[in-house]
Amino acid sequence: MTLALGAAAVALSALPVLADNITLRGYIEPEVRVFTQNASSPRQKDTTLSVAGEITVQYLPESNDRSFVFTPFARLDQRDSERSHWDIREARVAWYGSDWELRAGFDKVFWGVTEAVHLVDVINQVDLVEDPIKQEVKLGQPMIRLRTIQSFGTFEAFLLPWFRERNFPGRDGRPATDIPVDRDLTAYESSAEDWHPDFAGRYSNTFGDFDLGLSYFQGTARDPVLNPAFDSGGNLVLAPLYPQMKQASLDLQATIGPWLYKLEGFGRRELGENYGAVTGGIEYSFYGVFGTDSDLGTVIEYAYDTRGMNQRNPYQNDAFFALRWAANDAASTNFLAGTTVDTETGALGFRLQGERRIADNFRLSLEGHFFSNVPQRDPVYSVSDDDYLQIRIARFF
Repeated sequence: MTLALGAAAVALSALPVLADNITLRGYIEPEVRVFTQNASSPRQKDTTLSVAGEITVQYLPESNDRSFVFTPFARLDQRDSERSHWDIREARVAWYGSDWELRAGFDKVFWGVTEAVHLVDVINQVDLVEDPIKQEVKLGQPMIRLRTIQSFGTFEAFLLPWFRERNFPGRDGRPATDIPVDRDLTAYESSAEDWHPDFAGRYSNTFGDFDLGLSYFQGTARDPVLNPAFDSGGNLVLAPLYPQMKQASLDLQATIGPWLYKLEGFGRRELGENYGAVTGGIEYSFYGVFGTDSDLGTVIEYAYDTRGMNQRNPYQNDAFFALRWAANDAASTNFLAGTTVDTETGALGFRLQGERRIADNFRLSLEGHFFSNVPQRDPVYSVSDDDYLQIRIARFF
C-alpha cells in the first residue's frame, strides 16, 4: 500500500485551503450476513457482523479547469481478517480542456452493458471480499487516463503502471472456496510481476439508437488462474497465477422504445491459447404497472465461453432471467430478483437485491444469493454451500 499512500498524499497536498470549493460526502454502513447452510469448515460461522465506511473529498477550483478527488474506504469484519481491509478507491487529479480530459492517480473505470456478467470490464481489479458473487465492486487502480471527445466519437487511452492483486476470503471467511487461496504463493507470467505496465484503449460513440464501445487491453490479467499447491505447513491451498493477456472487446446497446438490446464479448490470447466469450440479451420495461407510478423490467440474457466449464468464468453456457421493479417513489425503492441456469449442468443460482431510502440520510439494502442443484463438476460447486442473506443500513453525510 506504499504507492496508495503516496498517491493519497499527492492528492491531498494539492488541495488549497479553500473550504468554499471543497465538498465532503460519505457514509458509514453496518452489515449483517446470515448463511443458511452449514459451513464446509468448522472455523466458518453462520453469521457475521461488519461495518464499512467511505469518505469522498472533492476540490473544484473556480477556474473549473481541474479537480481533485480523494476517496478512502475501510471495512472491519467480525470473522474474517482478510475482509477487514482498507482501500483507496480514488486519489486523482484531473485537468480539463475544451475537448479533452486528463486524469492521474487512483481511479475507477467501468465497461459493459449486460446485467448478469460484465465480460469486457478489465481495467480495475475486483474487490472480491466486498462483492464475492456479482464481482461489481472494484479496487482503485493507479492510472493515467486521457480522454478526448470529438464529433465522430470519444477516444480514451490508459497507462496502468502498477497491478493490484485480487483479494480473497480468509480461512474463516464466507462465501469462499473449499480450498483456501494463499496469496503468499502468488506468481506472475511476467518477470516484472505487479510492476508490469499495462495499456488499454477505447472508442465509444452513439449512432442513433445504438451505443457502441470498442476496447483493447494488453497486460496482466485481472482474473488469476488458481493452481493447487501446498503452503509452508504442507496444507493444500490454491496459488494464484496472473498471466499476460491481449484482449479485444465490444459492447453494444440499443434503446428502442421500452426495449433494450445488449451485447458484449471479447476475444483473448493468453498462455499461448486463443479463446472468446460473449453475453447478450434483451430487457423490456412495463411503465406504470398496476395503475401506479412504478415500472417493471424483464431481463433475459445468455452467456457463452468457448473454454467450456472453467474456474475463471462460471458463465460458460448459462441463461439469466430477472425481474426489476422500480417504485419511482420519493424513497427510490427498487428490487431485483434473478435466476441463473447452467444449461450444461442444470445448476441454479438465485439473486435478490433491493434498496430503499429511510428518513433523509439512511438507506436500507437487502441482498441474497442462493444455489440449488449444483453438481460437483460445476464451477460454482465450491461455494454452493454458502447461501446467504445480507442486510445493510447506510448513514449518509
